[in-house]
Amino acid sequence: MTEDELKIVRRAYAMQILAAVGVGNPRVEDAFASVRREDFLGHGPWQIFRWGIAYRPTPSADPVYLYTDDLVSIVPERRINNGQPQLHAHLINQALPAAGEHVVHVGTGTGYYTAIMAHMVGPEGRATGIEFEPELAARAKTNFASWPNVEIVEGDGAQVDFAPADVIYVNAGATRPAKLWLDRLADGGRMILPLTTDNAFGDLGKKPSEMVNQGAVFRIARNGDDFHAKYVSSVAIFPCAGNRDETSEHALAAALAKGRLNEVARLYRHGNVSEDDCWLRGDGWTLAYR
Repeated sequence: MTEDELKIVRRAYAMQILAAVGVGNPRVEDAFASVRREDFLGHGPWQIFRWGIAYRPTPSADPVYLYTDDLVSIVPERRINNGQPQLHAHLINQALPAAGEHVVHVGTGTGYYTAIMAHMVGPEGRATGIEFEPELAARAKTNFASWPNVEIVEGDGAQVDFAPADVIYVNAGATRPAKLWLDRLADGGRMILPLTTDNAFGDLGKKPSEMVNQGAVFRIARNGDDFHAKYVSSVAIFPCAGNRDETSEHALAAALAKGRLNEVARLYRHGNVSEDDCWLRGDGWTLAYR
């Protein structure tokens, strides 16, 4: 397929995935239509994830096969994938990177969704991608060699320091918000925070319907010293290696079991919240109803 034909395919793909999650934002659509997914996934044929079947190879190395709402393998033996476009379209629309802003992508992988957000902040903005896996960080650095507004850093996304960010986009399942992320979220900034139990990334035969109560994504917006929280999606996502522990995982599982996700409205950086107002309490932080 020619590049001109692929441009038409990318535009159709962008329109379809945004329509599937009810997003009508032309800036998000333009980013998905402009960034070449094949530039971040290596040489084809590619392994496409199928629920209940695991992976199936694309018929050929024609990039047209990448423009569907599917997970594409990055490291198949470890089930590390380039995430589902529909989910990321929804979450990026919630984060809404703006021209000139600084985006930090924790769990950048090989960089496709980092590139989407770097496109949205434009040349006057910048994106910092942090990747825990050395092999993936190296691939991402290579992929962004010609992108002057993108920096890739290898390391633990909950520990590697970064400049204040307008958007912090966490692309792995944590059991708690990292102190660093809350410290570095700029006034007016937005953080996309997936919180997942140990069951939210199960065996390959598990279907999404079996995992919906095991993980939740929250949008955290900072206004001075106040942090407002909003539930935006269920999620099944690869675990965040540096930001999980048994105690907070058990507390999260209990909170998810009781429901009331849509009532969560605030994140406090302390634990002095009454039980009636508390949805989830951790060490030095609380997600609360008011």
